[in-house]
Amino acid sequence: MSYAIISLGGKQYRVSEGQRLLVDRLPTEDGKTFTPDVLLVGGDGAPSLSPQDVTVTVKVLGHERGPKIRIGKYKKRTGYKRHTGFRSALTQIQIESIGAAAKKRAPAKAKAPAAASPEADIAPAPTPPEAS
Repeated sequence: MSYAIISLGGKQYRVSEGQRLLVDRLPTEDGKTFTPDVLLVGGDGAPSLSPQDVTVTVKVLGHERGPKIRIGKYKKRTGYKRHTGFRSALTQIQIESIGAAAKKRAPAKAKAPAAASPEADIAPAPTPPEAS
C-alpha cells in the first residue's frame, strides 16, 4: 500500500508511510497512537474505496501553534483602526503504517457433546384441517 486518504477533523489528507503532517488540534495525547477513518487505499493496482480490511496507524508527535496571522481593519477619514492576530492550534502527526488490520481471534470454546434427549427427536403432530 503506497498511499491512503484519511479523514481527520472533517478534512481529508493523502498520506503515505513515514510522512509527517500538521493537522487541526486533536484530543489525543503526545506519544499515543490512533487509527483514523480510511476513505481510500491505492498505489498497488486498482484503488479501493472505503476498505474494511485496511487500517492506518497514526502517532501523535506533539501539539504546537501555527504562525501568527495579522489582521488589520481601517476606514479612511474616520480614525478607525483595529489590529488583531490569530494563531491556529495544530497537532503534528506521523503515519506509522498503512496495512491490513490485525484480526483479533476469540479463544475457541470447547464444545461438549450434546446429550440426545428423547423430546428433541419427536416432531410435532400435524394439525387436522378444519371442517366448515
